[in-house]
Amino acid sequence: MNSQVGTRTSLSLSCLICYFLIYFYNGFTVTAPAGFPDHPHRGFETVTYMLQGAVRHEDFEGHTGSIEAGDLQWMTAGRGIVHSEMPAAEGTQKGLQLWINLSSKYKMIEPRYQEMNSKDIVEAEKDGVKVRVIAGEALGIESPIYTRTPTMYLDFTLKPGAIIRQPIPDSWNAFVYVLEGEGIFGSSRSSPVSAHHLLLLGPGDGLEAQNKSSKSALRFILIGGEPLGEPVVQYGPFVMNTQEQIDQTIEDYENCTNGFEKARQWKSQSIVDFDY
Repeated sequence: MNSQVGTRTSLSLSCLICYFLIYFYNGFTVTAPAGFPDHPHRGFETVTYMLQGAVRHEDFEGHTGSIEAGDLQWMTAGRGIVHSEMPAAEGTQKGLQLWINLSSKYKMIEPRYQEMNSKDIVEAEKDGVKVRVIAGEALGIESPIYTRTPTMYLDFTLKPGAIIRQPIPDSWNAFVYVLEGEGIFGSSRSSPVSAHHLLLLGPGDGLEAQNKSSKSALRFILIGGEPLGEPVVQYGPFVMNTQEQIDQTIEDYENCTNGFEKARQWKSQSIVDFDY
């Protein structure tokens, strides 16, 4: 296996990795009354993975619920959604949010949700390595999450001394985000990468990671996806292929048409409660 090698970066945001990934919010932190009140999306998917606390989600279709620690919400915005994401527990809420681009043929599909409680996310453990398979496959198990853009999203925890070799299709783009501890990625001669650093991976057919610590666990997220090879134009929460499509999306949202009809009369409970 040729381990993918990358450049270590310390980022709060990673942008536009070859038309697959639009944004990765590595480690959002929010405390009430702050949050993400009513806002629109079109043309991509948001993947929310909670690490601590809980977030309450509402949208203009009447879909509501809480995303708690360890839970997953995979939201396909498609032709349009307006929703809110607000703290649902006391104290600080922490999580990760990934924005995944949709190909042109899927940008105007109807919105859809795939949601999994923490207990339902498939896990495997072998030789000191534990993985939660959010999307894709690892250690012989596969996630039931359907990905329109071929994607892997893996949450690895390595005990001291453990090593993992994870295949990645060589045509994909991928990155690592370290949540806890410190690890060696790629060559054993590589410099250690510590928590809250993001590592963009270079060409190769897989990733080798090892925890050389004698005391502490290493936890990291591995995300990869197939490049779409299409033009991308982004304007805030809208991700399309051309500027003309962005202009049309803004017009649709402002006029509550073509997918945004229900936005005219809808307000989330958070808007009502906090009088935003």
